[in-house]
Amino acid sequence: MDSSQGAVPPQPQATTPARPPFARGWRLVAAVAALVSAAVHVVLYLDGYDTIAVVGPLFLLNAVAGVVLAVLLVLWRHWLPLVGGIGFGGLTLLAFVLSTTVGFYGVNESFAGVNEIVAAVSEVVVVVASAVALLREYVR
Repeated sequence: MDSSQGAVPPQPQATTPARPPFARGWRLVAAVAALVSAAVHVVLYLDGYDTIAVVGPLFLLNAVAGVVLAVLLVLWRHWLPLVGGIGFGGLTLLAFVLSTTVGFYGVNESFAGVNEIVAAVSEVVVVVASAVALLREYVR
């Protein structure tokens, strides 16, 4: 008698879609850059921007958003914080560019000074690191 007779044929195993790789390093870089941007905005807020009608509260909101985003980038393995990092960095950088060119709610800044350069660089890093992590995790 053939040993294969009467044997139960192997059942196909249920496959779950492979989870995308986790770009932990890029997320950490984006989170640190968001924290740097948040810290600069707190420093500037306390250094006199708190008295500016619209921009002062926006600086404080930016600082809180940077901290929340940093936590989400590290703890929540989802694409949404990565898109948030791109938006956070891009929009913050856009507001800064507007303030150095045409003005932003009555504020005309110059692209000079340590705080301005550190914030601008950190916001570029947030955008780039978030985009790279998004591509590594979700684009095949």
